[in-house]
Amino acid sequence: MAGIMYGIGVGPGDPELMTLKAAKRIRELKVIAIPHKNKEQCSAYQIARQAVPEIEEKECIHLHMPMTKDENVLKESHDLAARTVMEYLSRGEDVGFITLGDVSIYSTFTYLMERLWKEGYDTRLESGIPSFCAVAARLGIPLVSGAEELHIIPASYQIREALKLPGVKVLMKAGRQIEAVKRELKDCGASAMMVENCGMPDERIYRSLDEIPEDAGYYSLVIVR
Repeated sequence: MAGIMYGIGVGPGDPELMTLKAAKRIRELKVIAIPHKNKEQCSAYQIARQAVPEIEEKECIHLHMPMTKDENVLKESHDLAARTVMEYLSRGEDVGFITLGDVSIYSTFTYLMERLWKEGYDTRLESGIPSFCAVAARLGIPLVSGAEELHIIPASYQIREALKLPGVKVLMKAGRQIEAVKRELKDCGASAMMVENCGMPDERIYRSLDEIPEDAGYYSLVIVR
């Protein structure tokens, strides 16, 4: 009988925000997969290790998931990751892939899951606290209320039209495009707050658009009103 592939969200950064279910699943598994060549540099692994020290005893599969928009590079890396995991699943080993935030929101696990589906493998998701919920809590503000709409937008793509949407906009992973993001926000007269590396040791909070630096890190999330 083939093993089961679990996608496990470890939350946004603070190990205390890992769910009990995610921690329990990691303890139960013998094999953990991470989207990085080096677990010491893998944010998801470092978060999980603080909450579940037993993860150090697990076999660790290193799956290289490059951050690029080159479709050929992405396809090659995702195909290789799927083949690597299937070797374990075909032997009846359950595997847990850990990822930041929630596993269903812009997660690298999605690409792996789609390939495993096509090959008939059983995949299951263990949800985690999304970064935008943690950021709103860290800022001490409601994310939305009443009849307000909420729009989740990947900031590394074109955002101009998305900023015209009504309600509150969440710009995820804005760091690499922060100069362009700030320019667009100023042009449309929006107000914004940002948290960089929410819940991590190097967390930084910016409560206005003018405070936001132009060299923000990759894990920067902007809430726009």
